[in-house]
Amino acid sequence: MTAVESKQHQRGYLRVVGLGALIGVPAALVAALFIAAVHELEDWLWPDSPAWYLVIGLPIVGGALCAAARMLLPGDGGHSPLKGFSSGVTPLSYAPGVALAAIATLAFGAVLGPEAPLIALGSVVGVAAAKVAKLGERDEAMLGTAGSLAAIAALFDGPLVAGMLMLEAGLALGVQLIPALLPGLVAAAIGYVLFIGLGDWGGLNATPITIPDLPAYTSTRVVDLVLMTVVGVAAALALFGVRRVAERTARVKLGMPALLLAGGAATGLLAALADALGADPKDVLFSGQTAIPNVIAESSAGIVLVLLAAKGLGYAICMGCGFRGGPVFPAVFIGVALATLPVIAFDISPTVAVAAGAAAGMAAGTRLLIAPILFGALLVGHTGLDAIPAAVLAAAAAWITVSALDARWGEREQ
Repeated sequence: MTAVESKQHQRGYLRVVGLGALIGVPAALVAALFIAAVHELEDWLWPDSPAWYLVIGLPIVGGALCAAARMLLPGDGGHSPLKGFSSGVTPLSYAPGVALAAIATLAFGAVLGPEAPLIALGSVVGVAAAKVAKLGERDEAMLGTAGSLAAIAALFDGPLVAGMLMLEAGLALGVQLIPALLPGLVAAAIGYVLFIGLGDWGGLNATPITIPDLPAYTSTRVVDLVLMTVVGVAAALALFGVRRVAERTARVKLGMPALLLAGGAATGLLAALADALGADPKDVLFSGQTAIPNVIAESSAGIVLVLLAAKGLGYAICMGCGFRGGPVFPAVFIGVALATLPVIAFDISPTVAVAAGAAAGMAAGTRLLIAPILFGALLVGHTGLDAIPAAVLAAAAAWITVSALDARWGEREQ
């Protein structure tokens, strides 16, 4: 590359970074509108104590709407949660199908999270900006990533965890990944300012990332480290099993619409059964993001086990039957629920249980490592800084265990 070509490349890159800063606000606004739409529809559909016919019926309706979005609109409703965490570019034409399939999934009670549709919708904003600016394919991909980062920054309390998610998901790019992500980090930082400014409009602050009322955890205990390492292994085993059930569900030969309807019915029935056994059906349904304070405050090991079984099966069914959403928050809920059992049995601090359980669940569910540790630390805030070593051990144990299980399973299938 000549000196002239190098200068032109630098100018072109700086232009992409500048466009990344500009699209941070519109991408965050799209994310805010999507979150508000899901929140308002959820509030309208679901009373505090829903009747059994709503618990069973609404996920079926969601399955029908998701099937319609996937059949009638381009893009198959977006990325399948069975394919893991995606940071790819989303074409403009996919936006309506992604939005409708995700709203049908999230607002009607399916057990998946909002991060995957937000990544896709943010990417659409970046792609639109790239087309307006008449950029090349490489720069369009960078702006698509920038839009995704700006859109999911609100879910993870700013650009730090969101950026680390995208970084770990894109490690195959090697040293080229850092310059590719820089426009996204700028977009996420600026976009997050919009979320701060909007406050709790549309329910944006209805699901704060930090769990409230946790006691201060100021001294790391060896017993906590040991117990949370065990929780990490247990989370890996549980979520490995969830994934195997999801893959078997996806292979059921019913056809996509019928499988979605059956999956919605099965998820609703699981929630209704949990309700009959004393658990809150709304803690079984949905992503689990708002239910983390409920499960960590639970004093009955029996109820926690009911929630684990119902949530895990519902998560597997919703991943496998064709709903469209993200895999992160149900896995986090399962990790925290597993960590709640030592809180009940051994009276350990709920703060260390939240940090380590969330890190373990996210690591096992996504096969990532650093972002789950950061996320666990953010959940407990400044009151739980001394819980970070336990979160590291739990996430490491989960990652090692699930990687070994994946390798062993792959050998069996060959």
